[in-house]
Amino acid sequence: MILKKLAIRILLTAVITSCVDDKKDLQLVKDKPNVILIYADDLGRGLLSVEGQQIIKTPNIDKLASEGMRFENAYGAMFCAPARASLITGYHDAHGDRWKITRAGLYSQISTNKLTQEEIESKLIDKTGPIPEDEIFLAQVLKKSGYTTGEIGKLEWGFSTSNRDMKRHGWDYYYGFLDHARCHGFYPPFLFENGNIKNIEGNTRIDCGKSVERETEETYNKRWDMEGKVQYSQNIFLDKILDFIEKNKEKPFFLYHPTQLPHGPVSIPKVDDEFINDNRLTQIEKEYASMVKMLDDHVGVIMEKLKQLGIDDNTIVIFTSDNGHEIYYTQEGRVMKPVRNMQTGEFFDNINTKYYSDLGGDVFNGNDGMAGLKRTNWEGGVRVPLIVRWPEKIKGGVTSNRLVANYDLMTTLADLVDFTLPKTKDGISYLSELLGEKDKSHDYVVYASFLGPALVTKQGWKLRYFAKDDIFQLYYLPEDYKEQNNVLDQNKEKAEELKKILIDECNGDLSNGWFRVKRDVI
Repeated sequence: MILKKLAIRILLTAVITSCVDDKKDLQLVKDKPNVILIYADDLGRGLLSVEGQQIIKTPNIDKLASEGMRFENAYGAMFCAPARASLITGYHDAHGDRWKITRAGLYSQISTNKLTQEEIESKLIDKTGPIPEDEIFLAQVLKKSGYTTGEIGKLEWGFSTSNRDMKRHGWDYYYGFLDHARCHGFYPPFLFENGNIKNIEGNTRIDCGKSVERETEETYNKRWDMEGKVQYSQNIFLDKILDFIEKNKEKPFFLYHPTQLPHGPVSIPKVDDEFINDNRLTQIEKEYASMVKMLDDHVGVIMEKLKQLGIDDNTIVIFTSDNGHEIYYTQEGRVMKPVRNMQTGEFFDNINTKYYSDLGGDVFNGNDGMAGLKRTNWEGGVRVPLIVRWPEKIKGGVTSNRLVANYDLMTTLADLVDFTLPKTKDGISYLSELLGEKDKSHDYVVYASFLGPALVTKQGWKLRYFAKDDIFQLYYLPEDYKEQNNVLDQNKEKAEELKKILIDECNGDLSNGWFRVKRDVI
């Protein structure tokens, strides 16, 4: 294993300088694999046909899995902002002191002339403070290793970010949103390109065309009122992605695409032909299915572009999601939000009763039969799809049972390019796993939630904390995929062992893993 890994590193890691005089060194730079990270938004595992989805077909993402490696035990975070922060920083989200996340909504005030871009930037920087000089972010790992870096799509992290942060994080180029609230609409009147406002012709809605979630005749009519909604953001992003790939085809690049899809409220330019006559679905479910289908279609377009340029074999494509499934197609008598048992009308207490697709009325079974949804510490809230394709290096059609987390990606890419990270990072590289070798893996992963923190071990033990009632529960996932059997009373020593670890990972305070309103208010 060591010799194989060393050989790959020799190929991939030449010393990069601003001027490369030696032709051999130049060739080594060119031979480094490109990296494309496609970060889906609220895409539960069960929405992919490779994971068993019965209604929506996702052939392009399925093909990534058949030609690459699919991870069975991959964990994100419980909702958008901490997932992105973990990804970008390489820390898990239960520490309580690794970053500050500001509230969303500021950038909408540009449209109302209440604040200028400069004033918003100043407010954000004032709240987040200086960034430590020795801190390293995901894009920097690749940038410092000779890569051109680009971020296109939903904002990189947090609920609002600034041009200062984007540059400091290592992006040579970025295009998209800088505010989480505006991302909930798909027809923005403006976006940002390297700190500059780019007005989108034909889009005039201050709310970016955001729709209302609960389906009624009135909300349907409002959703399909297309006045001021001309250019769909995801189509704009796809054009920018293809342009970025084209411009950087001759040199190694890292492209991060945090897509809005299929995050709601539901919005799509047209219902996909595949669902128009599908009698299993309501109208809004057809539209939601079309959002998932568009995500898959765009993956296919990106892969075709790589093949056309002849760089397909030398590009690592990583597909994953930030958190588990969420319901955006609520309709009276069908499925409701906040979620409840549609058979009894009762809400779930998240101790003795919990959400399952069949109880909640989810026709798609988006959480793949697991308990819970986004924002919770049940498996359905945090377990995510993870697929990595790298021709000639990763054996196709392989499923890995290795325990991995979203904060492992930085460490894995650092391993790829032989970049030394600070020892404070929480991630463990899974590069060896991708190459068919066995190496050190996590003993456990940890994550926060609105219910409380949780910990999962590589043996499959899961300790979850329900903060509201100060209750611990223990599950053994290899025999209890749906988390139906709390076995704490039969395994008290194991529970105490894991409790000590969880408290330590939360820096001694379990409330660090309990997301209440812990964002700075600005």
